[in-house]
Amino acid sequence: MIRIMSRFFSTILLLIPSISFSNGAELFSIHCSGCHASIEIQSNWSELSEDDFLNITSKTMPPDAAGSLEEDEYLAIKDYIFDLKYSGSIQKIEKYPTTQSFKVPNKESRPEIPWQHFGGKINAQRYSPIDLIDNENVKDLEIAWRWKSKAFGNFQEIRNVSMPIMRNGLVFIGVGSTRSIAAIDAENGETVWIWNPNEGARFSSAARKDSGKGVAYFEDENGKKRVIAITPGYQLVSLDADTGIADKNFGVNGIVDLTVGMRTSSKQELDVGSTSPPLVIDDVIIVGSAHKASFAPISKANVKGDVRGYDAHSGNLLWTFETIPSKGEYGYDTWLNGSADYTGNASVWAPMSADEDLGLVYLPIESATGDRYGGDRPGDNLFSSSLVAVDVKTGKLQWHFQIVHHDIWDYDNSSAPIVADLNEKKVVIQLTKQSFAFVFDRETGEPYWPIYEVEVPKSDVPGEWTSPTQPIPSLPEAYDRSGVSRNDLIDYTPEISQAVENLIKDYRLGPLYTPPSLTESKDGTKGTLSLPFPTGGSNWEGGAYDPETNLLYVPSQTRLALLSLKDGDESTDVRYVASNSPKLEVFGIPIAQPPWGRITAIDMNSGKIKWSVANGETPEAIINNPYLKGVEIPRTGKATRAGLLLTKTLLFAGEGFGGDPVFRAHDKYNGKIISEIVLPGSQSSPPSTYMINNRQFIIMTISDGKSPAELIALSLPGSKLNGTH
Repeated sequence: MIRIMSRFFSTILLLIPSISFSNGAELFSIHCSGCHASIEIQSNWSELSEDDFLNITSKTMPPDAAGSLEEDEYLAIKDYIFDLKYSGSIQKIEKYPTTQSFKVPNKESRPEIPWQHFGGKINAQRYSPIDLIDNENVKDLEIAWRWKSKAFGNFQEIRNVSMPIMRNGLVFIGVGSTRSIAAIDAENGETVWIWNPNEGARFSSAARKDSGKGVAYFEDENGKKRVIAITPGYQLVSLDADTGIADKNFGVNGIVDLTVGMRTSSKQELDVGSTSPPLVIDDVIIVGSAHKASFAPISKANVKGDVRGYDAHSGNLLWTFETIPSKGEYGYDTWLNGSADYTGNASVWAPMSADEDLGLVYLPIESATGDRYGGDRPGDNLFSSSLVAVDVKTGKLQWHFQIVHHDIWDYDNSSAPIVADLNEKKVVIQLTKQSFAFVFDRETGEPYWPIYEVEVPKSDVPGEWTSPTQPIPSLPEAYDRSGVSRNDLIDYTPEISQAVENLIKDYRLGPLYTPPSLTESKDGTKGTLSLPFPTGGSNWEGGAYDPETNLLYVPSQTRLALLSLKDGDESTDVRYVASNSPKLEVFGIPIAQPPWGRITAIDMNSGKIKWSVANGETPEAIINNPYLKGVEIPRTGKATRAGLLLTKTLLFAGEGFGGDPVFRAHDKYNGKIISEIVLPGSQSSPPSTYMINNRQFIIMTISDGKSPAELIALSLPGSKLNGTH
């Protein structure tokens, strides 16, 4: 009976923060009927009292944030359900429209400088020319409005990483694991509309259930305005930006099924979804994909991560770029033994970027199936772990560079390439988990600085194939450490040093690209210690680029990982899969030398690091650690995933989810902290900024680690505006 209740209430969430009992029907209709219309459950409640019902649901629902609703909210829902029960009309619940309007959008002319794309503009620079908030007044920043996601969307999330964008006076953001889409007034935080996917069984089997990393915006010369997004069930949706109503001329009732036409494997379920927003350029929607984590895949065969372009008006498929080439196509011969025929992944799960003048889209492609073991796909494996430029209209390959040959480290390209002009050269910059910035002529693909093929260690894992070399850029300088030697590990006291020695004696150490090894190797070792961690270095949050100074800013983390392989069991046809990693710390202290989180500024005129600062204070657990008594440790920062925001005047950074709830303004030229703003929760999405009605806002999602995420807007009091825009 409890199981039935759990299923029934798994999608019930609050509509508005303060609700009367009479709104129980509306609550259920908007948020539950998509999955529970006409469901026959009355008989299952025959012996359940109202008190029992209320007690169960208030302690267990919603499943992702149990007990998070207000008392009157649970009562309203209970009253509605039991009214139906007593009247015998439980089967008469009707499905509510997926879009709910809350207010008419403000149509007044409001001057604005938008934040229209994931990276601000389609160039992914994460830079805004707005200067209303500057070095002098940043200390006066205050909370302008808060938008609490607990009021909207199914399956609330503690951590929402959806990147908010703003255009035409509205902020657009993904909400909840069902990826509802909200439109919010950019000045006051009032909700304009909510769209709920209601994907039912399709959501239940989705590879990626989360709020996603954001949505896209499309506007043509005739004034058509659309919000474009990808659902957890891997469907492409086009919504009217003002109303949230699906575009009836796009696909089928505003929806395109992205699973149609995928190159799938008969050996595995349809493992495909998406987390990053699509890219819209020149009336074309470019769509990537994401798969389940591939540390222990159930098969060497999987869905191929092809990138596709769709007509922004009709939803019709225009082109497909095969990230794993078919037989006879360029790159097929880099997959030995015909392994391209069955291998999957090699998708673009990270955000993308483009050059509108050149008509080129830049694709940061991930690794192929098997993040740790590639013995079933010998060869370099184009176009996995490559940066690829394709024509926006045709999808045809213009140029490519493989950043990791035969990737078995999960060092896939995880961030949007940065499009910039550098010393009169048109360049594109790809940041990597390895803490490199690869720089290319964005029209031809020629390296801006020399890139050398460097010999790397060979794997001794049976059946594995490794490339003898890997590409290493001569410049810019690496912005974080890579490879592991004893000098990279802590030695604060003799006791700590000995504990480290005892911990690492069973593991291999070596330079970058030392391959994973077996948990039971012939030499007695149990795996390979590695820097950076498989999540970076840097990751999907990416960096920021100043077009006026040519300074590149990158957040990164320094975390050790253990790359070890164990025998696959009966659940997989892969010979070796990744094994679990222990905590690589002694006495509660991470064994990698700090700082564990940092921000680095690189002068792209020279390729040299200009400054680097720890991001975050030293954790209390380190300061108060008894084994460190009397030891002076520089500021360590935190190994979290920070997102940057760059303006004409300042560099902003939080500490990321799991860090302290502090948002800092840095001097762009030396990294010095100018101001610290205490937030109600830690930054979880990268921040964005916009100007509307001569007022600058900085917005981001935040989380206190226990409550549903919320969107917060910072701004100055009216009297504190100093600058111009």
